[in-house]
Amino acid sequence: MQDRDFDRTISHTGGVEYPTMVAPPPRRKDRYWLHILLFILTCISTMYAGMLFSTATDASITSLGDILANLYRGLPFSALLMLFISAHEFGHYFAARAHNVDATLPFYIPMPISLFGTMGAVIRTRTVVPSRRAMFDIGVAGPIAGFVVALAYLIIGMLTMPGIESLYAIHPEYRALATLPAEGTRFGGFLLFGILKKLLIAPGRFFPGMNEIYHYPLLSVGWFGMFVTALNMIPVGQLDGGHVIYGMFGRAQRKISRWFVGFLVFSGFGTLCTLLRDLIREHHQGRFFDLLGVLLGPPLEWLTRHAGWWMRGWLGWLLWVVIILVVIKIPHPPVPDETPLDRKRIIIGWCALGILVLTFTFTGVFELVR
Repeated sequence: MQDRDFDRTISHTGGVEYPTMVAPPPRRKDRYWLHILLFILTCISTMYAGMLFSTATDASITSLGDILANLYRGLPFSALLMLFISAHEFGHYFAARAHNVDATLPFYIPMPISLFGTMGAVIRTRTVVPSRRAMFDIGVAGPIAGFVVALAYLIIGMLTMPGIESLYAIHPEYRALATLPAEGTRFGGFLLFGILKKLLIAPGRFFPGMNEIYHYPLLSVGWFGMFVTALNMIPVGQLDGGHVIYGMFGRAQRKISRWFVGFLVFSGFGTLCTLLRDLIREHHQGRFFDLLGVLLGPPLEWLTRHAGWWMRGWLGWLLWVVIILVVIKIPHPPVPDETPLDRKRIIIGWCALGILVLTFTFTGVFELVR
């Protein structure tokens, strides 16, 4: 197998490559200046995202002077987000060092035009990962470390949730409304979020809609952390979930990964049906649209009535399927030592898969219009 650099920026964080079956190259020195520069730039870009989250709209931020004057507002968001990313990445890093695998420090990825201001970070291993046990330990350490941090954010954020006046301070126009708006960019729910909300938010106590939680740094970063953890735990190829599944089940990883990719197709395909249904409803002129309406209109309307939840999936899962098939690939590369995992690691692996179940969001991030 040819040694190559595998950059997993698409997973938003936790990007790790594990070169296998090749002679270890001479150890290279870390370029500390580059790691520091990327860290600083990512801090700035996440502060910019947090600054926008702290306001009702970005209409008041119209110039560079406005950005510089208000950038401090994004500091809490940035600090929480950078801590989460660092926890995930250094989980991988210290696990690699524990197995005498040479790994780089994290390369943070600033992305000021993205929703959260970053695409996370990646690290690279520069020597062979010797065994399934080492591969498992390195792969599982990042998601578990990040999950613990994100879980703490959500718990603290819910326990310290301020009253509705905090939202009115950002949206004064809401005071005149009988009910709070539901439209806008919404963060999809997941099982663990619902459980925590049920346990920690008393009936009648104010809690923002999923289209407003971005104003609350602990909740928004906690949600993002869980979302990223779920993405990384997708059990394919060289994603963290792929390492976990390969460590637990060996060559059976390929079959499990194919089934999960099929599940992602199922999760995203309903949204395509929704787009097609809306296209037919608009009654475009032409024989082609008339034929679509006759052939597909009735079954799509039936699905809307009886499987509306499926048609509200996330189109992003189909994009992820393309990324998996083209970039990440389904098979996991082999390692020199195929010794199966011990019982303790198997238990940890099932716990990590439980994290995937608890944090997977069917609807992702979506725009709800009135």
